[in-house]
Amino acid sequence: MTDQHGELDAALERVIEAARHHLAAVRAAQGRIDDDDVWQAYVALNNASFAYDEQLMDAFGEVTPWDVESIDPDEADQRFAGAEGVEATDPHPQVISVRQRRDYRVPSVSALIRIAGAARREGVPAEEEVPPVEGVGEAVLELLQSGDGSLGALDVPELEPLDGVVMVSEVGTPVDLESFADDDPVGPFQPAADDRLVGRLDEHPFLELDDEHDHAR
Repeated sequence: MTDQHGELDAALERVIEAARHHLAAVRAAQGRIDDDDVWQAYVALNNASFAYDEQLMDAFGEVTPWDVESIDPDEADQRFAGAEGVEATDPHPQVISVRQRRDYRVPSVSALIRIAGAARREGVPAEEEVPPVEGVGEAVLELLQSGDGSLGALDVPELEPLDGVVMVSEVGTPVDLESFADDDPVGPFQPAADDRLVGRLDEHPFLELDDEHDHAR
């Protein structure tokens, strides 16, 4: 029985050590989904718990509250890799193109240029000269560049959104920006002959509450 007790103590220590490794991996992942280290630590903790439960049953006919089954580490690795899709095996990959347009009304050109100038100045040392923003188009471009590059950067009071449209297409070839001049407003957005339009989403700005009340009268 002494050897059996020693083996049981060692199995319990492996559970405790595996639990510590699992906790450390979870903390290091900081909420990342499908983290490989967390998954490996989970499998190790699961199998250590299963082994301890089995040995406890053999030694004393008792069980733990842990209802676990053994996990094959090799199969676990394959399952985890498959979930992440580490390698594309589709012999017919597709390219999706998303084209978006949204129009805006500019109630006050001076107000728009003012906030674009403030965005350009932000992060620049006070002693360094910053060229002024000239014109509405440059102001909008500055807001996009100083933001995250998406149209969300234009959600400011100085721009009133009008209608917009989003089109999703299956395309045969990705866009090659080097083949278009910087001042070409059409080429990068021109669909090719073999492009297939999947769908179109029309966007309409929300009416203000006062406007809704006026229409309801």
